[in-house]
Amino acid sequence: MTDILDAADASAPVTLDEIPREPTQDGPKVRLYLIDGSGFIFRAFHALPPLTRKSDGLPIGAVSGFCNMLWKLLVDMKASDEAPTHLAVVFDKSEQTFRKDLYADYKAHRPPPPEDLVPQFPLVREATRAFGVPCLELSGYEADDLIAAYACKVRDLGGEVVIVSSDKDLMQLVGPQVSMLDTMKNVKIGPEQVVEKFGVPPEKVVDVQALCGDSVDNVPGAPGIGIKTASALILEYGDIDTLLARAGEIKQQKRRETLINFADQIRLSRELVRLDCDTPLPEPIDSLAVQEPGPELAAFLEDMGFRTLARRITDAKSGAGAPATPTAEAKAPARPQHGAIDVNAYQCVRDVETLDAWIARARTAGIVAFDTETDALSSASAELCGVSLAVAPGEACYIPVGHQHESDGGLDFEAKEHLEQIPCEEVIARLKPLLEDPSVLKVAQNAKYDMAVLSRYGIEVGPIEDTMLISFVLEGGLHKSHGMDELSKRWLEHEPISFKTVAGTGKGQKSFKHVALSEATCYAAEDSDVTLRLYEHLRPRLAHEGLLGVYETVERPMPKVLADMELAGVKVDPEQLRILSNDFSVRMAELETKAHELAGRPFNLGSPKQIGEILFAEMGLSSGKKTATGAMSTDASLLEDLAAQGHELPRTLLDWRQLSKLKGTYTDNLIEAISPKTGRVHTSFSLAAATTGRLASSDPNLQNIPIRTEEGRKIRRAFIAEPGHVLISADYSQIELRLLAHIGDIPQLKRAFAEGLDIHAMTASEMFGVPVEGMPAETRRRAKAINFGIVYGISAFGLSNQLSIPREEASAYIKTYFERFPGIRSYMDRMQQQVRAEAFVTTIFGRKVHIPAARGKSQAERSFADRAAINAPIQGAAADVIRRAMIRMPGALEKAGLQARMLLQVHDELVFEAPEAEADRVIEVAKQVMERAAEPAISLSVPLVVEARAAANWDDAH
Repeated sequence: MTDILDAADASAPVTLDEIPREPTQDGPKVRLYLIDGSGFIFRAFHALPPLTRKSDGLPIGAVSGFCNMLWKLLVDMKASDEAPTHLAVVFDKSEQTFRKDLYADYKAHRPPPPEDLVPQFPLVREATRAFGVPCLELSGYEADDLIAAYACKVRDLGGEVVIVSSDKDLMQLVGPQVSMLDTMKNVKIGPEQVVEKFGVPPEKVVDVQALCGDSVDNVPGAPGIGIKTASALILEYGDIDTLLARAGEIKQQKRRETLINFADQIRLSRELVRLDCDTPLPEPIDSLAVQEPGPELAAFLEDMGFRTLARRITDAKSGAGAPATPTAEAKAPARPQHGAIDVNAYQCVRDVETLDAWIARARTAGIVAFDTETDALSSASAELCGVSLAVAPGEACYIPVGHQHESDGGLDFEAKEHLEQIPCEEVIARLKPLLEDPSVLKVAQNAKYDMAVLSRYGIEVGPIEDTMLISFVLEGGLHKSHGMDELSKRWLEHEPISFKTVAGTGKGQKSFKHVALSEATCYAAEDSDVTLRLYEHLRPRLAHEGLLGVYETVERPMPKVLADMELAGVKVDPEQLRILSNDFSVRMAELETKAHELAGRPFNLGSPKQIGEILFAEMGLSSGKKTATGAMSTDASLLEDLAAQGHELPRTLLDWRQLSKLKGTYTDNLIEAISPKTGRVHTSFSLAAATTGRLASSDPNLQNIPIRTEEGRKIRRAFIAEPGHVLISADYSQIELRLLAHIGDIPQLKRAFAEGLDIHAMTASEMFGVPVEGMPAETRRRAKAINFGIVYGISAFGLSNQLSIPREEASAYIKTYFERFPGIRSYMDRMQQQVRAEAFVTTIFGRKVHIPAARGKSQAERSFADRAAINAPIQGAAADVIRRAMIRMPGALEKAGLQARMLLQVHDELVFEAPEAEADRVIEVAKQVMERAAEPAISLSVPLVVEARAAANWDDAH
């Protein structure tokens, strides 16, 4: 790197005005990098999730992102062939600038910065100085003007300038010695890229912008003229002054009149968009010389709590490792170093004295993270292999209890003397007082599984915190997964050991009980260590972000409730299922024969390719839909369309597919899912599945058994009660429409629900002017479709398909609906405005549902976000209501002296099993709890109504 000051007298201050303008043969004497500070700040704030300082809850997410971006840039610059000699970050000083004096409405429409960002502005400047980089700002001028002034000065002196920004307003500065660098896309912007953007070279950009205006900065421009027209005009006439002088020559009348009538406005716009290269320089250029960070950086990072970045910087300086950005580390973490987590430091506990010492340490700490390792995925049948504990970051152990030797051709995986373990019964006896101690907080990741496993061993864990649920409350919708590995990479920049690493993959994968103790210790203890670190990082955010109430009332109590339900399971009649499965097979064979006759030849009904050949190539049916690979689509919606047109083969295929799905997913699968130990099916409920808080179930999935078809009802009949017992189904009636009436404050709906009217008949009467008494069933059906469709943002196209009516008629129905119920339209508009402004919505109970698609680039993404924003507060509130009911239900049943137990939760329905003699009392208690579940948090303006019935099987009870 050439130092501009080498030839100067070190005792005298030197400015670049005294440096000869000619560049040296080795390159420019000065290569100045100017970083657009505001661009960095806002990118960091919006690209990264919120973060608060542990010591005081101060928001520091943007500061963290800014520091990481700056450090990466410094590293990349140093390694580059075009390394800078001088460097600065440029900030806006104040909103009142000379442009405001020219035009009072300049930037008038810009919203104020987010509340959490404001206190981070001074911290970002402090961070910049800590990195040894000058901060440039000047009252009365924008950062862009400072960048322009420095760029022009250095360029005129023969130096080179790189502007680190993607801001289009700075593209007017680009030229032979001035370029831009978009660090997010790693793209260099030169004259060619400017032409691609504006259609003109950099020196003409100001003229194009003057014509186009800028809605973001409220620069008026010429009404109706966009970039394409503006660039064509400037290329033809050369510049703004010539264009305006010759505006009368333009043939297009509207364009000609616009240029003539708005000439002064266009000239004003030119002054607003033109950067001021004569802006005073707040610091001499030579003071911007690149320098290494001093000790202030370490102090700043320590104060902020940015330990990972501090470690990377220290490692880079010592040569211990190349620094990397958080994003890069998350994609390709260094192995096997594990960052700050040393898995080799964990202890394998094999004697009682050591176990007692760890238990004592946990009691002293008052908090312990724990995890169970088992030999299977089902908590209802898995056997315990061991338990891990963590009492502080980096201080964790693994207590094996069920590991066994695995022999393969007579070769044991390790010698017998190395497999010494404390007997399982003794470990359970010692851990039980600790894990049940109310004075010691227990922390787990997906606590439901661990609680269910340990409950089978006689341990009722509590009190407990769940890092998965904390993450879900904070960022539901922002990320697909809240699993431990993903959270660790996201927040700790550490990739945990995978199960495949210790147990293998595919057919060669072994049970955890056969994993060598040395590997098992690293894997299991790391889980508890990471969980404790995540808890310390995430838990403080709940209070700071106003989400503590949601977590405490509808999330934290749920693992215990669901663990008990999973362990209870539900009885199914395997003989009924076998009869059904056989019946489905016979009917599928009949449909297959019929399909072959209709097609005129045999084909595979499970092959979309063969179906497409027959329908479109051989039968000549039309299809406007294609798959992602370009093949003609044969999905259910297309087959439904063709069937509705009177084609018999598509209807036959649909019937065959339905039976195939029911047979494979339910009748066959449910038989295999019956536990040989309990004779019952034990599903697994997922808490952090849907962003709205709705539960899901798997292994097997009991949420999607069809209820409106005879085949689906037959499957439900196979769910039965134990002898002397009944199943009780308690189902909310139209809960989402009731919540819409409350949330949207819809007078007609509230009145109908308060008076117990038929809501769909009332809607039909309002819309079509038909009396409720004697109303045709089809009229009510149409109103019902609209009522439910509106909640999910149904379109005229969707409604026309659902009701088999012309799209124009469906559109007229929707228009009439909004005219009759203007409050619903107002509610939808409010939600759409909120999601566009904030990219999230909230339920009446405070649950935050993030909808990042609201910031999507495509119209399709934003349209999806609009629909999600309408539905999420309603569906989310319904999910919160039933969660609140589930949390209260066990206590209410116990208080009433009832032996009933909750078995299933399916959408808006709870299923219980109870002795026959208790049925009426259980129904009474269940209805009371469910109908009052919103209280006292919310006083609903409409009543919640629950319908409940008892029977020997699920279908008859529903």
